[in-house]
Amino acid sequence: MHSSALSGTHNDWGVSMTHLNAGDTIEPHQLTALSGESVPVPDAGQLVHLELRRFAGCPVCNLHLRSVVVRNDELRAAGVREVVVFHSSAEELRKYQAELPFDVIPDPDRKLYTEFGVESKPKAILSPGAWPAIFRGLGRSIAATVRGKEHAPPVKPGGGSTGLPGDVLIAADGRVIASKYGEHAYDQWTVDEVLALAKAEREPEGAAPPAPAVPGESAGEPAQPVPAPEQSPASSS
Repeated sequence: MHSSALSGTHNDWGVSMTHLNAGDTIEPHQLTALSGESVPVPDAGQLVHLELRRFAGCPVCNLHLRSVVVRNDELRAAGVREVVVFHSSAEELRKYQAELPFDVIPDPDRKLYTEFGVESKPKAILSPGAWPAIFRGLGRSIAATVRGKEHAPPVKPGGGSTGLPGDVLIAADGRVIASKYGEHAYDQWTVDEVLALAKAEREPEGAAPPAPAVPGESAGEPAQPVPAPEQSPASSS
């Protein structure tokens, strides 16, 4: 990972964590999705929105990811590939996240979290900003469990419940377009924010608009000079 302006912090165990900033460059990765598919990050054909979430069955994560699922076609149309990482095993993820329509990456050893500087802190669930989403997420998960639609959320999730979310938008050349490090469990980019970042990457502010076409001029052909009007002969007196 190459960086021009990395910022540092520490996790709960005092391990130094490095945050990615816009303009940094990441090394190529070949990740293995829950489906067994190899996932290139960066992706030469599109932007990658790397979401580093929490644990398998996390009610707060599920609440957020439902909003991504219903707008995944918009993201694809904007040239954005969703890649979602959990600090859980593939076995655990198959119980909860197997049906998601995008790449899901198991990372039980937190290698990607360490590399990308995504932390675990008690404020993930103790921050008042997270509480409304925690209650809504738990309510949704309990209702789905009662209806037999989902497994109940884990009581003791692998990797703990204090993980913070992280978002990184990565260009095809590995350049970090933007990043966000959550202050609590439900502090992440919305779909609208991801789409706006993708649009800004495609259409940089201040880019010169294409020159208007000259009437009668074919593409790639120079305009023909307009002949000067003929002068009438001067009358003699």
